[in-house]
Formats: sequence, structure tokens, C-alpha cells
Amino acid sequence: MSETLPEHASVVVIGGGIMGCSTLYHLARMGVGDAVLVERNQLTSGTTWHSAAQVRALRHSRNLTRMIQYSVDLYAQLEEETGQNVGWIQKGSLSIATNPDRLTHIRRQEALAHAYGIDARSISAGEAKERWPLMNAEDVLGAVWSPDDGRVSPSDVCAALAKAARKRNARIFEQTGVTGILTENGRVRGVETTRGTIRCDAVALCAGLWSREVGAMAGAEVPLLACEHFYLLTKPVEGITGNMPTLSDHDNHLYIRDDSGGLLVGCFEPMGKPIAPGVLDENFEFRLLPEDWDHFEPMMMNALHRLPALETAEVKSLLNGPESFTADGTFMLGETAETRGLFLGCGMNSVGMASGGGAGMNLAHCIVHGHTAYDLSEADAKRFAPVFNSVEHLMARAPEILGTHYEIAFPGKQLKTARGLRHLPLHKDYVAAGARFGQVYGWERPLYFGGEATPALTFGRPPWFDQVRAEVAAAHERAAIFDASPFGKIEVQGPDAEAFLLRSCAGYMARKPGSVIYTAVLNDRGTFESDITAHRIAEDHYRLFVGTAAIKRDLAWFRRHAEGFDVTLTDSTEDYAVLGLMGPEAARIAADCGAPELNDLGYFKVGPAHIAGHHVRAARMSYVGEAGWEITCRAENAPAIYAALTGAGATPAGLYAQTAMRIEKGFCAMGHELDGDVTPIETGLDFAIRKTGGFIGAEALTARRVAGAENHVISLTFDDAEAVPLGHEPIHAGDQIVGQTTSAAFGFRIGAPVALGHAKGLGDGQRVQVDIARRLFDATVTLGPLFDREGARMKP
Repeated sequence: MSETLPEHASVVVIGGGIMGCSTLYHLARMGVGDAVLVERNQLTSGTTWHSAAQVRALRHSRNLTRMIQYSVDLYAQLEEETGQNVGWIQKGSLSIATNPDRLTHIRRQEALAHAYGIDARSISAGEAKERWPLMNAEDVLGAVWSPDDGRVSPSDVCAALAKAARKRNARIFEQTGVTGILTENGRVRGVETTRGTIRCDAVALCAGLWSREVGAMAGAEVPLLACEHFYLLTKPVEGITGNMPTLSDHDNHLYIRDDSGGLLVGCFEPMGKPIAPGVLDENFEFRLLPEDWDHFEPMMMNALHRLPALETAEVKSLLNGPESFTADGTFMLGETAETRGLFLGCGMNSVGMASGGGAGMNLAHCIVHGHTAYDLSEADAKRFAPVFNSVEHLMARAPEILGTHYEIAFPGKQLKTARGLRHLPLHKDYVAAGARFGQVYGWERPLYFGGEATPALTFGRPPWFDQVRAEVAAAHERAAIFDASPFGKIEVQGPDAEAFLLRSCAGYMARKPGSVIYTAVLNDRGTFESDITAHRIAEDHYRLFVGTAAIKRDLAWFRRHAEGFDVTLTDSTEDYAVLGLMGPEAARIAADCGAPELNDLGYFKVGPAHIAGHHVRAARMSYVGEAGWEITCRAENAPAIYAALTGAGATPAGLYAQTAMRIEKGFCAMGHELDGDVTPIETGLDFAIRKTGGFIGAEALTARRVAGAENHVISLTFDDAEAVPLGHEPIHAGDQIVGQTTSAAFGFRIGAPVALGHAKGLGDGQRVQVDIARRLFDATVTLGPLFDREGARMKP
């Protein structure tokens, strides 16, 4: 190790665990010849060294799975590249089920594995017992066997990454603590350390447990918190010879494997133990927290049930090592919204070793190329509302997130902690109407109205089915109110407003004041950064409506592309409420409430009116396939306007009804049909794209058209009314998997379960099958919307 810090480095990586070492290695591999890693103590001395280091490939999305598959390939390649053994042991993993819902859960995972090209297969309880003879299998209903999974040696992997990075001229400085991050005009300029200052162009923050505090040095929000994580180690146990598969007994919150002839029994208990900031100080190096047998005892009882051999096994230790968790259970990767050049690679939620190889590659790719190698928006560093960076909320939420690791992924499941953070202007009215809420970007949004306060969750027909049916009927037969107030609102004002939006948006932004414009927001690759709706209020004023969870990300995107334009961008999200009045009686209700002029508005036009004596701005458009308006008003006026609309006969409806109607209408949504891997051409939205170019991504779109790109979003109608698709199910044509569902619901206006999906080469009316938990359901393909009432079609 060199004793002298360089004066300048293109990138400084902070942290020497798996994420830091992987990021440094990939930066060097991508040609960043002067990258530097600084570590306060020694490599792997924080969390990495005590990781159980399981590498299970399957995750809930294609790209997260792809990322871990990259890790597996990388770890094998490192041995060849460096001669350093990484301790890769490929003995597979075994997931058992002891109740019918868990069996459905693991069979859904098995179906997903097939879609992603991963070897996974259902086996009987007897076969599971053969693979894990020490297991008590009396209550096991079935299992899924994944032969390609395995584990590695954390310290050896990091040693190999460091060795390979140094060969490519990257430099590593241990015993070098970070004391500050220098910024100028909102951009990283350098890193101050205990050994001097390094000027730099970018920082990769991979400081694990301490990332929140280090991020604050640069004015960035990094909402993660450490929790205690336990696993038991025993001395050698009779019956363990060689290495065995990892045994996942998630109904009992356990993972189990062999370790040096003995047993390693780890847990993700239902509610973990948070660690307050400051408890883990700069001296926490290769250290553990005190054993806590009282806390572990319920898990120990579960383990004794599953492994009777534990009754006579001699315990070596109860290891208590801290891990960092985020507010939603997914890591943070990418550039922060607050500080340019500060990139996060942290909050690994106890899957750092499995994710580290691929996550480090994607973080390096983001720093070098400006974007991840493929869409990882679910891990976007800018996805959290600022309220989640509160220590109070993290102390409540992080322990629950630890416990969700092994929960059954029921549809409609909501977190219980850190709730009530942000209320809509009509929250009291919705409570009075019997709303059941879900949390989105901190907001409490009505999911549906009526029914049980805490319904029993299921993979079958949901307990809120009748409530949602009634809300859809209200919108279809009369009129319903859908609250879109949580959608982000960005005011774009100034003499260059039109020129700025013509550059940053792909839609027809030069329309006259009074117009509503649907537009894609694209990157240089022609793929989606966002999709938004814009109201042109005046020549120099647009109001942009962006996704509820996208406000921080989209506002950062627009601000970073506003350089050189005379515009101001203002977040007005909480200033305004938005109520969607939809249905055949909407026209009568608008007139009864004092706004008959709204009936003169053409489709995709916006105009002023007064309802209940309050000024509103209404846009004639529909997201649900029923005619109506999205009515924007000052937040403080929303209760009076809502009272007038409901008094005239409108019924409140929730997010579940809106989603079901959206799917019937064939509308694509970000994070489902739209993401950073697809363009408007492949999603049927090319009609809303200017053919004259001049916008970000135009050249890439032209190249895609020339290459013959086509729309591959399809609609599906299921034959069996009892089928319950949830999204992400494989679509089969004959014996081939040809695609995957993206959104799904029961289509009440169609009278059947429905879905949207991506699938190539299918024709209108073609018959396919959809794999729901390893059962194939027949469905019919429609190219276009399943429901499209006259006048409700979206037009540019």
C-alpha cells in the first residue's frame, strides 16, 4: 500500500466491504485507471467478514436475478483471473413449505425461475428429507430445489477483487477514515480523510452501516439503519459429512447450512432489533455485538423443531453481527438527488454477498456511463421520500424490514411501522368513508373502501374483491372520485419553458395553452426515464404531473437538464389536490356543482372553472376508460369540493379499482410495462413521440425504428374466472415461454381476470397459457385495450 494519497482521483470509493471492493474492481475494469478506495479500518472489517454469504440467484424481478447471476459468474472468473480461491461451494438450496400459502409462494417462485432461465423444480417432502437427512420433515408439505445456488467465502471474494483491481492500477488505502466530502454548487469535488484530501470527480459511497452519516457530509439523504442479525454456530454434529445445500425454512424464519462439520442456523425474526446511530463507532472493526439469547430463544425453539440433532449439539457461539436495512428492503444504487457525483452502493439488506458482484458492476457502469447496465429503478437511490430519512422512522421501520425477508409475498401486504407519515388533504373524509390505506412514497392512499380493517391475506380471490367491484361499478355506471393528489407536480416557468420541455420531453410540448400533453421522458438510449402528463397553463408556464414515487427522481432529472435554459422548476406537490371525477354521470355532477363549462372542454384540454365556489383547473382525460376530468385545486379547498361532488352523487374509489380499470384500458405504467430497458416503440406509445426529433433520445429511437422494433405489450383475458394472476407470471405459447405478465387484476367490466404483459410474436386472438404457481391457465391475447368506451381513448 502506498503511503501517500494521490492529490486527485477520478473516483473515490468509500468503504472496503463487498460493495466497495466490487465497485473498485469494475471501475478499473471499465478503464478508470486512477480509481482509489479508502477504508477507515481494514477491508471487510464492517459487515462483510461475518456474512453467511449465501448466493441464491432468484429474486422477484428479472434484472435483480440477472444481477446475482452476474455475481456467480464473476466469483468463478476471479479464481481464474487472480489465483485467489473464493470459496465457492455450489450445493444448491432447498426451500420447504409447511403450510399451503407457503407452498403457493415457493411454487410462484419456481415459475418465476423458469421465466428467468434458472433451474428450479418442485420436489416432495420425502425427496427434501433425502437431501437434508437431519431435517424433521413431518410437517413439510413440499419443497422447491434449486441446484445452482451456493455460497462463498466473503473475505476471500474481497481479497480476489482487491487483487484484481490493483493489477489494473487501482489503489487501496486502509486505515484511512473519511472526515468530510467537499462539494461546490451541489457537486462532489473531493474527499477529506485522516491522511489528507483527494480531489475527485465522483464518490462511490459503499460505507455499509455508516453510509447514512457519510452521505450527510455531502448533504445527501441515505435512509438506512443497522439492525442486529443473529446466527448460531455449533461444533461438529454427527450426520454432517461434507457440504450440504442451504435449507430455507422460512415459515420458521430460519436458514440452515453446514459449517465446518457443524451447523449454522440463522434467522430473520419477525421483528428485529434496531441499532441507534452512533452506537457503532469508528472502532467497530471485526467486532460483534453481545449475544442475546432471550431475543434468539423463539428462533431456537423453531430450530429445535426442524433439527432434532440440535438438542445434543454443542454450541460454539451465537453470532450477533449488524446489517444495514432500508425502508423498503431493497438496496440503494445510483446517483443521489441532492448531490451530483455522489453515488450510493449501500443498504444491502443482508444480501450483500449475493448482490455485490453485480451491484458493484452496475454502480461502476452508472458512474462511467451515466446509467446502470440494465434497469434497476427498484433500487434507485432517489426513490425514498425525505421523511424516511428520519431516525425515528428508520428505528421503527428497519426492524420490520428485517422480518419481511422471509414473509410470504401475499398480494396487498402492507407494512405496519412508520405509517401515517403523510396524509392527503382528504384523509379525514376518507377515514369517515371507511378507507383502507396503503403507503406510497410516505403518503397514505386509499386502496379501497369498506370491508375488514385487517383482512386475512391470500393468494386466492382477495377479501376486498366485492369492495373493488362496487367501486368499479360506480365509475362505470355512475361516477367515482379517484384521488391523484399524491402524484408529483412540478411547475416549469420562464421564457424558455417551451424550449426546455421540447428538449427534455419527447411529446408534442409546443401545443397551445389550455392543452394537456402526455409525454415520455427519455434518456440518450431512447428508453424511459419517466412518463408524465403536462398542462400548458400559459406560454411560459407548464405544470408537470409525475408518478407518486417519482417526484424526487424526476425533479432531479429535469433540474439537471435545465442548464442553459431560462426556467425555474418548483415542486408544488403538496400545494394542490387532484380529484379524478370519472363516469357517465360526471357531466351532470359537474353542472350541478356549478361547473357546466367543463362539458365544453375537448379531450386533452384543460380549463378553469369553479366548484363549490372554489377555483379549479380541470383536464378532460381518463386513466380508467371512463369519461371525466382530473380536477386540480388548492389543497385547502379539496374538502369543500369533495363534499360538493359526493353530495351530487359521486362515490370515492381507491387505488385497486383504478389499477384494475387501467389494465382493462391497456394503459402502461412505469415500473410495470415501462422502464429503463424499453422504448415507446416497444410499448405502443410511439404515437405520442415527435417525429421531428430535437429531444433527448431521438437518435436512439430512430435507430430502433430502422432496426424494426415493434410493440410487444399485449392484453390477456383469462378463461377461468377463479384465476388470480398477480404480475410477473410466465406466458407460454405451446411449450415455449414467450413473455411475462407485468400488471394483473380482475377486470370487472370484462367479467374475467385480466393482465398486461410483454411478449413478442403473438397475434390478436392467439391462445396462450399463463403459469400461476405451476398451474397453467388458458388466456386469449388482445393487441390493444380490453375495454375502451367511446371518447375515453387517450390522444396526444
